[in-house]
Formats: sequence, structure tokens, C-alpha cells
Amino acid sequence: MTQSRPDALRALLAQPGLITMPCCFDPLSAKLIEQAGFPLTFMSGFATAAARLGMPDTGLMSYAEVLDQGRNICNAVSIPVIGDGDTGYGNALNVKRTVRGFAQAGFASVMIEDQVSPKRCGHTAGKSVVSRDEAYERIRAAADARAEGHEILILARTDARHEHGLDEAIARAQEFRRLGADILFVEAPRDVEEMARICTEIDGPCMANIVEGGLTPALPPAELEKLGFKIAAYPLTVMAAAMKAMADALEAFKTGTPAADTLMSFDELKTRIGFDDYFAEEKRYAASR
Repeated sequence: MTQSRPDALRALLAQPGLITMPCCFDPLSAKLIEQAGFPLTFMSGFATAAARLGMPDTGLMSYAEVLDQGRNICNAVSIPVIGDGDTGYGNALNVKRTVRGFAQAGFASVMIEDQVSPKRCGHTAGKSVVSRDEAYERIRAAADARAEGHEILILARTDARHEHGLDEAIARAQEFRRLGADILFVEAPRDVEEMARICTEIDGPCMANIVEGGLTPALPPAELEKLGFKIAAYPLTVMAAAMKAMADALEAFKTGTPAADTLMSFDELKTRIGFDDYFAEEKRYAASR
């Protein structure tokens, strides 16, 4: 029997060492991550808002848009995918619907956070969080949805560090764990000492969010592992690389054409997208006629 994606993620979490997790934003970027050999990816809300809407991650994407993008991503790969469920899109009943929808779409895990709606990128200005009671209600509702038969892991995120300090953020994460969260994420610690406290004081797998140029030190994976993190997420690296390559190619068109060595070959492009597999399967069915 094929292992379910939630079970595959559980198995990854049970293995020793850090999981390096480049994040995706569409089915093609997810395929490239899988082809590169990474065992796990995350559908970045920041990158997905940019790719799908051409707009900033400020709560503008609807639940239906996120779910549609996520379903297509999950269908494109076989590795586990974590989905960004934002604030759950409403009250506790909305959170339960979000968790059910993400499980049905094929996600291995769903992230639920404690920001005020509309939420925004954790490394930008203007974010705030709901009360402890409301934050706990969201995670309790997510755990209830899972208990009702929707197999999925819960990644609980707190952004309380920004307004209320690290002590409050850690206290919230500890309670999230008690309420049933499988993975904990304290967003935007400011230095190595804060990062170490997170891993020391929170019982359970912790995720570090590495935004190049963001608020958290971009430590090498070996140092993140030494601190005790289980997952190192890179939400914008793939998108930033792609955007720079596209911008450079467009700039080159102003004086000619992009240099050949800056482009993926047509043959490799076709293979990575899936043409070779498609034609092989097409040939197998044609031979039966």
C-alpha cells in the first residue's frame, strides 16, 4: 500500500537531522523541488500570492484561490506538501473547514496562525495577533477537524514575537503543542539567542523560516540543526531566483536576446515539465490498438 502523505511527513519528522525545505508557489516550482531531490515542500503564501495574483501577501487571496492552487501543486508531485492555511479564514468553524479542505486537496500538513485577519507576511510591517483565547481556539478547532477523520498534520504558527515579545510567543507555541499541533513555528526571532530559546523551551519539532534579507538570521543549515530546528523553510529563495532570471532575460531583450548559457535547453525544459513521460505513456496505449 502506498504511504499517505501525512504518514510520509511523520516519517521524515521521525528521522534524525534537519529537513531543508525550499518552498514552492505553483505546480512547476514544486516539480523542480521534487526533481532536485528534496523530500518536502511548502506552498509559500507570499510566493503564491505573487505568482497567482501578482500582488503582495496581505490577505488578498481567498480560501478558494489558495485551495485551488494547492490542489494543483499536490497533484503535480509525490512528496509531502505543507499548505499555508493563514488564519483559517474566519472563526473556529471556518478553521475546521479549512483543515478539511486542505486534507482533501492532498496536503500533508496545514499551517494555522494567530495573526489578525487580514494577515500579512511575517517579515513585513503592520502585523498583529489575536488574543491567546482566540489563537488557542483556532488550533483546537484544527485538531478537532483532524480527529473527525481528516488525516493531516497541524503546523501551528505564532507571530506574537513582533508585538508581545518572545516569552509570549513561546508560551503560545507551548499551548499549541498541548492542544495537538504536530509542528511549531515561532515567526521572526531576531537573533541566534532567541532561536536557541525556541528550540530549547518548546517541546516538539520546530520550524525555522529563513527569509533572505528578513528579520531572522539566515544561518547555514548545519547551524540551524545544531540549535535544534527540525525544518528549515526557505519561502522565497526559489521565487527570488526565478524572478531575477526573468528580469535579466527581459533586460537582455532590450539590446538583443538572452545569452544561450542563461537559458535551460529546450530538451531539458521538455523533460522537466513532463513531455517525455507523457509521450512514453501515449506510445504504450497506442501500441495496444
